[in-house]
Amino acid sequence: MKPHPPTQTTTVHSKREAAPTRSLRRLFIMLGLTFGLAGSADAAGTLTPKRSPDQPVQIRDHHLEVTLNNGFARAEVTQTFYNPNDKDLEAVYRFPLPESASLSEVTMMLGEREIHGEVVEKGKAQTIYETEKQAGSEAGLTTKNGYQSFDFRVHPVRAKGETRLRMVYYQPLEVDAGVGRFVYPLEEGGTDEVAASFWNPVHDKVEGLFSAAIELKSAWPVADVRVPGFEKETVTDKVAEGHYKVRVEKKDHALNGDLVFYYRLADDLPGRVELIPFRNGGTGPGTFMLVVTPGLDLKPLTGGADYVFVLDTSGSMAGKLRVLTDGVSQVLGKMSPQDRYRIVTFSTSAQDLTQGWKQADEANLRGTLQQIAGLQPNGSTNLYDGLSLAMKDLDADRATNVVLVTDGVTNTGIVDPVAFHTLTKSHDIRIFGFLLGNSANWPLMRTVCDASGGFYAGVSNADDILGQILQAKSKVRHECLHDVELSITGVKTFNTTGLLPGKVYRGQQLVMFGQYEGSGTAELVLKARMTGEDKTYRTQFNFPEKEVANPELERLWAMDQIEQFERRANTGLLPAGESDSAIGDLGVKYQLVTDQTSMLVLGDDAFARHGIERHNQQRVAEEHSAQSVRTAAPQPVSYRVDAAQPLTPSRAPSYRSSGGSGGAGALSPVTAVAMALFSWLALRLTGHSHNSRKDV
Repeated sequence: MKPHPPTQTTTVHSKREAAPTRSLRRLFIMLGLTFGLAGSADAAGTLTPKRSPDQPVQIRDHHLEVTLNNGFARAEVTQTFYNPNDKDLEAVYRFPLPESASLSEVTMMLGEREIHGEVVEKGKAQTIYETEKQAGSEAGLTTKNGYQSFDFRVHPVRAKGETRLRMVYYQPLEVDAGVGRFVYPLEEGGTDEVAASFWNPVHDKVEGLFSAAIELKSAWPVADVRVPGFEKETVTDKVAEGHYKVRVEKKDHALNGDLVFYYRLADDLPGRVELIPFRNGGTGPGTFMLVVTPGLDLKPLTGGADYVFVLDTSGSMAGKLRVLTDGVSQVLGKMSPQDRYRIVTFSTSAQDLTQGWKQADEANLRGTLQQIAGLQPNGSTNLYDGLSLAMKDLDADRATNVVLVTDGVTNTGIVDPVAFHTLTKSHDIRIFGFLLGNSANWPLMRTVCDASGGFYAGVSNADDILGQILQAKSKVRHECLHDVELSITGVKTFNTTGLLPGKVYRGQQLVMFGQYEGSGTAELVLKARMTGEDKTYRTQFNFPEKEVANPELERLWAMDQIEQFERRANTGLLPAGESDSAIGDLGVKYQLVTDQTSMLVLGDDAFARHGIERHNQQRVAEEHSAQSVRTAAPQPVSYRVDAAQPLTPSRAPSYRSSGGSGGAGALSPVTAVAMALFSWLALRLTGHSHNSRKDV
């Protein structure tokens, strides 16, 4: 990869087409959960024989260990499998990872012996794995299964014997209106029925103990923590201010649902800038993660708007369509007389159910409710046709919001991401997309929503419903920052996160990864428009010559760069071949599993025999050393750099200060849907409702 040349000034411009940051994915999360909740869950994290044996491989135990500390999480997963059959097996371990997570370590534990992973070019890794397997050697191979999950092949799983697998990944974290959220994904999305039938039988039940140890170390005071769905199995220990240890233990647990951990910061914290750097003091560049939490007074919104609801009615919505139509009925009843609406449905093709714009008066609402009550699920998923129809007959004098709800992957009509980007850019609209499950096509949804200046939300069935509703309410009821620019001068910064959201909503953080050269004082400038006026905010801070506490930042920065290349390829700004080459180079250099690289797990002798240098072994040793130092520290380190000269003047919006615990005032149609279906969801999640699934 050829990095961008160093410059004295790094400026990130964000107009309408700029991409949203990850924290906005949690905005309106309940709408996606409301419309897209699947009836049955497919399990991930299971070891499945490649050829059908008499008995499936059993899971003896499953342990998750998570540390959340200053901007990112380290997750370590260990599972012990048992082969009850009389013959050795080759097996596949499939697991999803969160978006933007960097898979960094894979280990096989064979009795007292451990063998570790090294990332190499994908084709080379496949060839070496097959060679070692044919020789009867112990070997593993981790590959990325598109955007959906990772597959880890294991050879052999010994007859009547145990195999223990361990993996480590890192993930950036963000706080939305004072609430942090970590999701450990286990539930597969269920969109790939062919793969599911090929790999069956699957045994997803932990025969022994499922456990999770979560340690939160926050430099800011923490008011509360929560693990929804595991209240009876959770033990929480508050070690000190901002320092919590949470333990979850459950026997006979099936790995078919995500685990979600929430933490809520104290109220009335200041707006702030945090700089987390890493530089080993050598000749190479430093790496940094910059987190800006604006403290700005964003005022409530009033007035009407136009809403186009683009609803998936394909065959995969069987059993869920009634819920979707009930939700639309509820939202129509909550709309203001100043609002207008259209309803577009899509499956194999699209149709405008309302035949143009409808004013939200009583007569129109009565007719529309009768129409949506008659919708039936059928056909495949032609998302492009649905969006194309939604963008017709727009009124240039009114703000238009498109609410896109789908539970699957587009598989009919135009599927090229570049075409979606071109379509979306051609209209002045905002698209808010909602995706359910760990197998949903989030790269395509990201492309669509980025181009419109909107955002998308990834949704877990395990999310805390009420909390997500209350968080969404504060966003839709307040104005946001427009045309945001973030620039750094005084120190050479480069290879930074290329796009930030053109709009910054209440409670949202801005996160930038980058590299820097030299050291010394830098100036950070935030420019935006608020209430029709240009605003400029400034502060100064130092980039250190040497800071070795967080070497994991190099992997997180590399994964951020990989996502930038993927975005540029999906929008036609970069040829696919050039993007693939750059991603492959980053994957090998920073030891990340990508579409172009794989992780081989071999013994030391096998690595030497194939001439593979142990780059990941060196990187892991450096990371483990830094983690030991951080663990021994009596309290978390504060990385705030603008305490003497605050970038923004006010307190950061929080869950409670935004009216999270209640409050009067009209809700937007988006929030009204979630509120109206809360009671239904509560029944559903406790098993009083059932949906069948039939993908077409």
